[in-house]
Amino acid sequence: MVRIISDTSTLYSIKEGLKIGLDIAPLSVFIKNKTYIELEEIETEEFIKIINEGYIPTSSQPSIGKVIELYNKYPKDEIINITMADGLSGTYNTACMAKTMVDNPDRITVLNSKTLCGPHRYLVETALNLSSKLKSRCEIIEKLKEKIESSKSFLIPHDFEYLRRGGRLSSLACNIGKLLKIVPILTQSEDGRQLIKYGVKRTFKNAIETICNYISEIPSHENHMIYLSHACAEDLVLKAKEVMAEILPNSLVEVMKLTPAFTTQGGPSCIAIQIIKK
Repeated sequence: MVRIISDTSTLYSIKEGLKIGLDIAPLSVFIKNKTYIELEEIETEEFIKIINEGYIPTSSQPSIGKVIELYNKYPKDEIINITMADGLSGTYNTACMAKTMVDNPDRITVLNSKTLCGPHRYLVETALNLSSKLKSRCEIIEKLKEKIESSKSFLIPHDFEYLRRGGRLSSLACNIGKLLKIVPILTQSEDGRQLIKYGVKRTFKNAIETICNYISEIPSHENHMIYLSHACAEDLVLKAKEVMAEILPNSLVEVMKLTPAFTTQGGPSCIAIQIIKK
């Protein structure tokens, strides 16, 4: 059986992962002069509460020591480490570096998912399913690569400050955006390495409609997994689901809560809509 390793971009904690045969290397967040391992030492609700006290967070990739530990856990087995998108994090590079520091590194494949969160979770679940059917490492990777190319992600931030801090928006644009109360839509670049502007709308509803209209034009879009992820924004999730049910009536939407590390990037109350082919 091929072993599957990943990180908390999948929205799986270490404990949740072990229940399904998945090994997780967690990301961490730094806030209020303390580092926390996400989903182990801090949950999103507590994290946002600290943010609301005025503290600014940062996030960091899994430690190389933890990744090496997971590789060494299976010294004789083949391993596929499916990491979150290279460029959005150093997780992929860390996983590759760790591979060079263990015995028999050729048994390990580090796969850049080119995505994160919902679609990343689906890729890992697909890999676990294929592994349970005793598919080879090459067969699993080939199947995953097909799905990776079908993934698309959109982010609607609630707080312009998080875009400015991340270098994705100038101070001037940030101030203008607040003044006009516009709603930006971000998406991943073609190579998946960065977030870029997809559009700007006047209302949250308009923004959701724009994303849903994009999805509706994809051939056989009903045959895609759709994820609606949020950073403790239940009210916005309800509004988004209403619009999605109207425009995408035959699509099943899975609602997920973002972890602290991804709340750091998108900000509290951000909304992400992502798709990947089943």
